[in-house]
Amino acid sequence: MTTNVIDGSLWMANAVQPERKTGNQILGKDDFLKILLAQLENQDPLNPMEDKDFIAQMASFSSLEQMMNIANLMQKWMQVSSCDALLRYSEWIGKTVHWQEGDATMSAVVKSVTQKDGNIVLGLDNGATIAADAVMTVEQHE
Repeated sequence: MTTNVIDGSLWMANAVQPERKTGNQILGKDDFLKILLAQLENQDPLNPMEDKDFIAQMASFSSLEQMMNIANLMQKWMQVSSCDALLRYSEWIGKTVHWQEGDATMSAVVKSVTQKDGNIVLGLDNGATIAADAVMTVEQHE
């Protein structure tokens, strides 16, 4: 008796899905306008797009443009705020800072402030460096 066996590589679950290639996968406002223009050019002249549909698409375009503007402003704000943090912590130069190291409370005078990998690092008079967010207290140097 002969039996027919189905090869496991032919099952749908094992099939290799083709890779989708759609460019950068981000649609911007230019792409949105191209799609809108293509819709307008290729619409049925006997059954044109309704006013409410056109207004809804224009509202979507306006929202997209505003969201892109907000994203750009947020990016600029992040760049400025990282510089602003360095300036704010520079006020600590010459002041005594206290931080916790294990069970002990340590203190030293801040001699320098640097920004490293987006974090503020304090250079101390004892030669050590600590992260600014480790500081518990800042006092005027006596």
